[in-house]
Amino acid sequence: MSRRKITTLASIAAASALVLTACSGGGDPLAGGDDTSSSSGSSEGGDTGSVIIGSANFTESEIIANLYAIALEDAGVEVETKFQIGSREAYIPALQDGSIDLIPDYTGNLLRFLDTEATATSAEDVDAALPAALEAEGLATLEPAPAEDKDAVVVTAETAEQWNLTTIADLAPYNSEIKFASNAEFAERPSGLPGLAALYGFEPVEFVAIADGGGPATVSALLDGQVQAANIYTTTPAIEENDFVVLEDPDANFAAQNVVPVLNSDKVTDQITEVLDAVSAALTTEDLLALNGKVSGDEKLEPAVAAREWLEEKGLIG
Repeated sequence: MSRRKITTLASIAAASALVLTACSGGGDPLAGGDDTSSSSGSSEGGDTGSVIIGSANFTESEIIANLYAIALEDAGVEVETKFQIGSREAYIPALQDGSIDLIPDYTGNLLRFLDTEATATSAEDVDAALPAALEAEGLATLEPAPAEDKDAVVVTAETAEQWNLTTIADLAPYNSEIKFASNAEFAERPSGLPGLAALYGFEPVEFVAIADGGGPATVSALLDGQVQAANIYTTTPAIEENDFVVLEDPDANFAAQNVVPVLNSDKVTDQITEVLDAVSAALTTEDLLALNGKVSGDEKLEPAVAAREWLEEKGLIG
């Protein structure tokens, strides 16, 4: 893949440097500010203490982090939030050193980040492999949600029709014409460009790094023709809104990606487990789509507001 030119629109180094300083949400989930909100509580397993909840640097992660924060606060747990931290390269070390205690993640990508040799792709196999990979890093997960948000290779309807595209492999004959957009880490992750090259022969001539997790800047780049394909998550409302085509992944380069709470092992308590397992059990893929739409669509709700509404609708908070 030496032919690939890499263009950086947003530096991952900057995202990492902002791990614990450039946080868009504070401890009061409804305020969405930088102030810390707290209450006290304890679990049957002992004093829960305070919990610092983080999020990655894209909207859906912040929404889910707010679900966790508001549900735990409602249960009497003292909560502080540090949102928009960055990618796994930033937030996994933060979990390990105690800078944060809890963050939402996605099972398949989490496994492959922790174990670059992992081959599991189905939800069952990924869930079975995760505990050992996490334990070695001093981390743990609780029950994953039915909700799933997978990476996807996406093109416009016009491009799909022009090149007769159905699967990711169909892109390979057009490598020399394709600029591809994703977050910077996608260029090196096993399930990113290396996986797409190995499984499908897809090696775009240029990689354009856009640090918004498949968000508005990535969507605009695809719509404007700055790139011809992009990595956009499957619960992004813009896929349906813009009639984008999600190319099939028959060889499962992208593993199952169920939403799951990840914690520093020292912070797992009976109370936190009970509260977050209830949230996860209720969270579906359709819910993610709806929540993303409320925040990114015409309503333009703050992530914390959308999260509180959902928790109330589900009867998970009083």
